[in-house]
Amino acid sequence: MQDFSSSFTLAANLIWSAKPELLEIITLSLQVTLSAVVIACLIGFPIGALLAVAQFRGRTALTLLFNTLMGLPPVVVGLLVYMMLSNAGPLGFLQLLYTPVAMIIAQALLVTPIIIALTRQVIEDLYQEYAEQFHSLVVPRRTAVMALLWDARYGLITTALAGFGRAIAEVGAVIVVGGNIAHVTRVMTTAIALETSKGELALALALGFVLLFIAMTINASVFLLRASAARMSYV
Repeated sequence: MQDFSSSFTLAANLIWSAKPELLEIITLSLQVTLSAVVIACLIGFPIGALLAVAQFRGRTALTLLFNTLMGLPPVVVGLLVYMMLSNAGPLGFLQLLYTPVAMIIAQALLVTPIIIALTRQVIEDLYQEYAEQFHSLVVPRRTAVMALLWDARYGLITTALAGFGRAIAEVGAVIVVGGNIAHVTRVMTTAIALETSKGELALALALGFVLLFIAMTINASVFLLRASAARMSYV
């Protein structure tokens, strides 16, 4: 019990003193996750909006596919990216395996289906309100999509935050393609797994507290955005 209690004390000291090792891991985690989420949003927002607005053969099948991919196992994504980036893979010449770039690719592949599926739902709900007006004014599809994306910006920010929360807590894919290399690819989730296996609970707890703080911040941001959007709708 004494060792357990001392671990919490050491973890609090690590956070309070902002140890370089701790800051390095947190910084890399945020860099990788933010990069992956930005890429996922750049791809997912327009695709999700088109699925919500456009009518074409195979639309339902694509919608079901992206909804299914929301639950894609992270280790499967990690394995696929590993095979693509390994020396024997088609992209092996890029030498990206066990680098932060490989981790960004893996996280982006995990988050993009989530962004697409949630964006489609947000835009589809909004499009039902404006569909007749767009048709009567003969608004081009591209213009309609851009207008809907702007009008749904609060909901899309919430979608992006949901993707960020999914990515920041991911461990399976990033450890497969990143290797958990100290000072190179070690992020919060992989460091927690490693330090726990070594019995070094102080650093693991410190990183766990940071992850919990990030999760609470995301949830608070989502709540405030939804409240703000609700107030705007009544204005």
